Amino acid sequence: MKIALISHDEKKELMVQFCIAYCGILSRYSLCATGTTGKMVSEATGLEIQKFLGGSQGGDQQIAARIACNEIDMLLFFRDPLNPKPHEPNDMNLLRLCDMHNIPFATNIATAEMLIHGLERGDLDWRNIVK
Repeated sequence: MKIALISHDEKKELMVQFCIAYCGILSRYSLCATGTTGKMVSEATGLEIQKFLGGSQGGDQQIAARIACNEIDMLLFFRDPLNPKPHEPNDMNLLRLCDMHNIPFATNIATAEMLIHGLERGDLDWRNIVK
């Protein structure tokens, strides 16, 4: 199972703290992330993370392509709803692709915790069957 991590600048520290808290669970899965998010999480947790380009440089599009090819099983995307980004249409495309391909995704820490606990319980094992 592969989990993608993305976070807007204002949410990067929250993503790092989330990954520290759930490092034990996340360490059992393959992780990928956009550039800076992946670097920060990897440095703070020691988790091995495949890093793509930064989000504004196309990293979110690299992840979107993998979602479209059914190579991503979950997306944790901590978005900043108060500060619109110039590449926000890419954000909406990511979420649309997740909906199209039945990829569980979280855009905030509350939903991310629900997905992580479900992952730990085996609630998302159906993703392995889909592949």
